[in-house]
Amino acid sequence: MMEPIQLKINGQACEAQSGDTVLKVARAYDIFIPTLCFLEGLSKQGACRLCLIEVKGIPRLLAACTTRVTEGMEVTTDTPKLKAYRQMILELLFAERNHICAFCVASGNCELQYLAQELGVTHVRYPYRFPRYSVDATHDRFLYDPNRCILCTRCARACGEVEGAHTWAVKGRGIHSMMMTDLNTPWGDSGTCTSCSKCVQACPTGALAEKGRATGESTRCPDILPRLSHSRRNNRA
Repeated sequence: MMEPIQLKINGQACEAQSGDTVLKVARAYDIFIPTLCFLEGLSKQGACRLCLIEVKGIPRLLAACTTRVTEGMEVTTDTPKLKAYRQMILELLFAERNHICAFCVASGNCELQYLAQELGVTHVRYPYRFPRYSVDATHDRFLYDPNRCILCTRCARACGEVEGAHTWAVKGRGIHSMMMTDLNTPWGDSGTCTSCSKCVQACPTGALAEKGRATGESTRCPDILPRLSHSRRNNRA
């Protein structure tokens, strides 16, 4: 059996196993690191960059969700520099699409909204793009509103890695990127969607929602994907 790895996070002595990420260890010790693209049970993307950390001896910032721990590592997760970067990222997300919380089905149950409040984002310093994206309501049970999408790809990873349907994917490039179903087929005409709702459960905002659900009725089960992933790994063993 391999010896545990010793490291420090914000000066606190922590113990980890080989292969653990900084994010995993931090959460085990109740050390807050914000994330949006990360979801337990799915592959790690390191895309949103909200989990950026400083590591002693390394001049650049690293993503905590993809950075593996090493012996003697000294990590800092909360500095004015990191806070400024995280606030900037959130502001850019708000400016890129149409996140109007008062009219969103996920208001009060939205990770983007929660992190903005947690990190003190009270206004947006960048010009809003105000895109006009059409809502796909062709599915019998669900709808996709690209105006509220942050392109975390959690829906695509949940669909492909947990359900195995591979219905969702990204189209376009840069600010024109959008999620699509079945090579840009309307969701209601999808030949691969199983209506399992895993993509809806994985969505951190109101981009994917169940029809006929008001804000107060919206329910999320954040532990369903890790439980399913764990069960599948055990079944393969």
